[in-house]
Amino acid sequence: MTTKPLLEIANLSTVFHQGKDTFEAVSNFDLSINTGETTALVGESGSGKSVTALSILQLLPYPTAQHTSGKILFKGEDLLSCNQRQLRAVRGNDISMIFQEPLTALNPLQTVEKQIGEILELHQGLRSEKKRNRIIALLNQVKIKDPEQHLANYPHQLSGGQRQRVMIAMAIANEPDLLIADEPTTALDVTVQKQILELLKEIQQRSGMSILLITHDLGIVKHYADQVSVMNNGKLIEQQSCHALFNNPQHGYTQQLINSEPCGEPVVVENNTANSEASVITGKEITVKFPLPREGFLKKRNYFTAVDNIDINIKPGHTLGVVGESGSGKSTLAMALLKLCKSEGEIQFKHQDISHFSYQKMRPLRNSIQVVFQDPFGSLSPRMSVADIISEGLKVHQKLSETQCDKRVIEVLEEVGLDINIRHRYPHEFSGGQRQRIAIARAIILKPDLIILDEPTSALDRSVQIQVLDLLKTLQQKYQLAYLFISHDLKVVRSISHEVIVMRQGKVVEQGASHELFEKPKQEYTRQLLSAALD
Repeated sequence: MTTKPLLEIANLSTVFHQGKDTFEAVSNFDLSINTGETTALVGESGSGKSVTALSILQLLPYPTAQHTSGKILFKGEDLLSCNQRQLRAVRGNDISMIFQEPLTALNPLQTVEKQIGEILELHQGLRSEKKRNRIIALLNQVKIKDPEQHLANYPHQLSGGQRQRVMIAMAIANEPDLLIADEPTTALDVTVQKQILELLKEIQQRSGMSILLITHDLGIVKHYADQVSVMNNGKLIEQQSCHALFNNPQHGYTQQLINSEPCGEPVVVENNTANSEASVITGKEITVKFPLPREGFLKKRNYFTAVDNIDINIKPGHTLGVVGESGSGKSTLAMALLKLCKSEGEIQFKHQDISHFSYQKMRPLRNSIQVVFQDPFGSLSPRMSVADIISEGLKVHQKLSETQCDKRVIEVLEEVGLDINIRHRYPHEFSGGQRQRIAIARAIILKPDLIILDEPTSALDRSVQIQVLDLLKTLQQKYQLAYLFISHDLKVVRSISHEVIVMRQGKVVEQGASHELFEKPKQEYTRQLLSAALD
């Protein structure tokens, strides 16, 4: 007797209407998920993966979005024909979802306790002490240390990895029949990534939960998926068991995805005396402390040390990679170097001591130090056109005319491999990879000496990651740019970094030349990071 799938998508087509134009995002797509199985949905950015996932719970922007054909059967019931009351009973209870961008998905005005508690109260009727105990248990499950201390935190007070774990805790709170995980480990370092995936697998084995895993990381797919569906341009390209797909991919596009791994070496730096002696930025004994709440009126205030006595030195054309677990102090170190948070120690930028520079004194140097953030959608203003976003720095620092600015914008768009005609469009009209190129264009248009890259490729699929890395290497060689490259993806760090520092709990655990550190790590923690990285 053949068991019916838990979820079955048949002949699904989804279109988006924009004015007189109609764009087909998903075309005649089929997918089935069996009870207790993990089905991975893979493909490049813009291939229709997330649109398909959001269609299941009807979370698309209707009526701009429309399903022109198909059925989505969950336990035999067509979700596309359900009313809102029926859907609300399914959402968060029978089917839960982990979203890709936790800072956008979490409510910025509610605490962690409030957001998780709301789900437990709505679906399980838990109140007061029982609800609080369940919240703490969930936070423990997703490996958040000292969960009681984080109950009153708001999303902006958590690291990227902690926010993602809170989202996972919310998703598994009711132990759903189907968990839709849209890039669930994007913001997590390799050790926590492995813990979270093992946790999901453990819950799956215990409860028989099915998982629809959407990811660009084929290492995750290879280790944790039972079935794999490959999408490209909204269409199903290939569908096989995980073992069969990786051992014998049938479609050329699938083969291309499997072979898209960050590789290569850091750029070769010109060996001249001036270049070898100069430093773009140096830091000595950089320390960042944050005050903790007083335990009593007369008690001495305690401090949390986020960055503890760190030394760095970055030369022109060099990349310093920074790796470590979420909350290890990587981004705080970057904020200290940018003078965006108070720090102790000495910071010199191009042999000028900026340790005690005020906000006003730093302003003239801002054009020489630029940042590319992890989330390009969050860092690009949705109300500004691409041209306005890229040229904003020019208008502030160089006082150029509109014509001069437009000329420079065209030049930099060509440099980052984007069509110059996109400059009149807005960020929401682009894929993740395109938005990251726009962010890079905004950084390099001022011809800076140093660019701080905070997880610049973590939200991108592998093929786009390689394109962005190649672009960064080309620009570095052309302009002798210095990079501080923060990432939890060790393959990415290895391919671009000349030197690497490994951080843990605010301290440097190990530091050295990239090839030496990856081939012969000296510290046990570094070896754990390398062994946790999925092949």
